[in-house]
Amino acid sequence: MDYSWGITVQLLLFANFWVLGASSSAQDKHFLQCLTDQFELSNLDPSNVVYTPNNASYASLLLSPTQNLRPPSTSPRRPLLIITPFYELEIQAVIYCSKKLGAHIRIRSGGHDYEGLSYTSGVPFVILDMRNFRSISVNTQDKTAWVEVGATLGQLYYTIARHSRTLAITAGSCPTVGVGGHFSGGGYSMMSRKHGIAADHIIDAKLINADGQILDRRSMGEDLFWAIRGGGGASFGIVLAFKVELITVPETVTVFTVTRTSEQNATQLVDRWQYVADKIDENLLVRLFLRSIRSPVHGNRTIQASFTSLYLGGVDDLLLIMQEKLPELGLVKEDCTEMSWIESILYFVHMKNESLDILLSRNPKGVYKSIYFKGKSDYVRHPIPINGLEGIWRLLHEEDANRAELQFNPYGGILSTYSESETPFPHSAGNIFMIEYVVWWTSPENSDLERHVDWIRRLYSYMSPYVSTNPRAAYLNYRDLDLGINSQDSTSYTQASVWGLKYFGNNFNRLVRVKTKVDPSNFFRNEQSIPPLSSHYNKDIHLWSS
Repeated sequence: MDYSWGITVQLLLFANFWVLGASSSAQDKHFLQCLTDQFELSNLDPSNVVYTPNNASYASLLLSPTQNLRPPSTSPRRPLLIITPFYELEIQAVIYCSKKLGAHIRIRSGGHDYEGLSYTSGVPFVILDMRNFRSISVNTQDKTAWVEVGATLGQLYYTIARHSRTLAITAGSCPTVGVGGHFSGGGYSMMSRKHGIAADHIIDAKLINADGQILDRRSMGEDLFWAIRGGGGASFGIVLAFKVELITVPETVTVFTVTRTSEQNATQLVDRWQYVADKIDENLLVRLFLRSIRSPVHGNRTIQASFTSLYLGGVDDLLLIMQEKLPELGLVKEDCTEMSWIESILYFVHMKNESLDILLSRNPKGVYKSIYFKGKSDYVRHPIPINGLEGIWRLLHEEDANRAELQFNPYGGILSTYSESETPFPHSAGNIFMIEYVVWWTSPENSDLERHVDWIRRLYSYMSPYVSTNPRAAYLNYRDLDLGINSQDSTSYTQASVWGLKYFGNNFNRLVRVKTKVDPSNFFRNEQSIPPLSSHYNKDIHLWSS
C-alpha cells in the first residue's frame, strides 16, 4: 500500500485489535515445552526468541510491524507463540514442533499484508516473525546482493546506496514493506517499465522446506526456484534470503507530482493518460492516484488526480518527452526536482526532508500508522471510456472524503517483453495498467467494517466491464480473500483455481505441480496458499480458516 497522499491516521489501541480468549493455554505450554526441548538440544536460549501471551512484549510485538489492523471478527485467535529467530536451527525447531503438535505456522517478514494472513488465523497457530533475518551483503563488483527476508525495502535501499550512487534494485516505493513477501509475490516498482519487477532479478535463494532441509537454487531445483519468484514463498517453504542482481541507474533522476481536480480538467487528463502511460519512454513511469476530496474553492466534493512520476534522467529530457506525449498536463520545469535515486525513495513517501537513516526504521514515527483497510486489484487492457470514469467518480463521492483511493500503475516498456510463464507473475505483457483499490477507516466497529467493505465491493463490481476477463486478473501482493479461499475437502484444487487463475493465469497448474512435489502433505498453508494434488491431509486439524 502506498500512502502517497500523506494521510495521518492515529494508531488504535492494542485492546481493540485481538480477541484473546480463543486459544488454549495448554497448547501454549505444549508448544513452548517442545521448543525449549529442541533449543536445548542445540544449546540455544529461547528466552530472547520465544514470546508467550504472558510475556510483557507479546502484544506490542504482535502489532508492531502491522500496517493493516484486523477487526476482531476477522481475527478470532491470538497466536500461541511469537518466535523471532536469529538462527536457522531455531526455525527448524519451529517446523518440528508445529508438525508434532499440529499447530499452523504463519510467516511474517514485514506486515504490509492486505488480508493479515501472516499474523492472523482461525486455527491454532504460531507466528514466525523473520525480523531478525535482516542481513544484507552487497557486491559492487558483480552487481549483486544477498538480502535476508526480514529486511525491509528501506533497509535494502539504504544499504545499496551506502555502497554506490548508481546501483539500485527495482522494488516497491514503500520502505517499510518486508523483502520476503514483496519479492516472492512479484514486486512492482517505480522503475518497472525500465527494469521489470523485483522477482525478475532474483538469481538465487535459500529456503527451509517442510522436512527442515536448507536448500539453495541448485539443491531445490529450477521448478521450486521458479515458484518462489512470484508464486508466493509461503506456499512452498520458509524463504531465508534472496540473491538479486542489481540494476544501474543514473546519478541524477527527476521526479514530479502534479495534481489536478475535476474543475482543472482531471477527467480528460485521466482519459488521455490511459492512451499514453504504457507507451511513453520506458525510462519514465507516471503513476496516477485518484481520490474524492472537498474542494478548497467551493466546498463540494471533487475528484483529485495526482500524477506522480520518476524519470531515469535529467529534467530537460523529461520535459521534452512530456511535451510530446502528454502536453495536456502542462508540466513545467518548476514542477520537477532532480535528485539521486535513493532520495527519490524518500520523496515518494513524503520524507524528502528526512535523513536517509529513516529508511532503517521498520516504523518511522509519524509517517506510517496502522489502520484498518481493505484492498483489491484489477488489470486493464483497454482504456476505460469517459462515462466509465465518471461512474468511478460517483462511487468515490459516496465514500468518506479522503478515505478511499484508486492507484493506476502503468505497464508497458520492458514489461511487455516478458512471457506469461517466465515467472509465476503472469501480468507483465498485454496490460495498460494495474488498478489498486483501497479504502481505510479507524474504528474497530464491525458496522464500519461492513460499510466500507460493502462500498469497495460495489466499486469492484462496477469495474467488471472495464477490466481483464477470463480470468479477471489480480495481483498476489494485493491479496484479496473475496476471490475465494481454500477448503480441506477433496475439491480444494477446484476451489483454489478460482483465485489461483486470477493471480497466476496459466501458471497456476504448474505451481500446483511444484507444491505437490515439494510439500505433498500441505504443511505450509494459508487461506490462499497453493494446494497440492492430494486430499490426504492431516484430518486432526482444520487446514483452512473461513
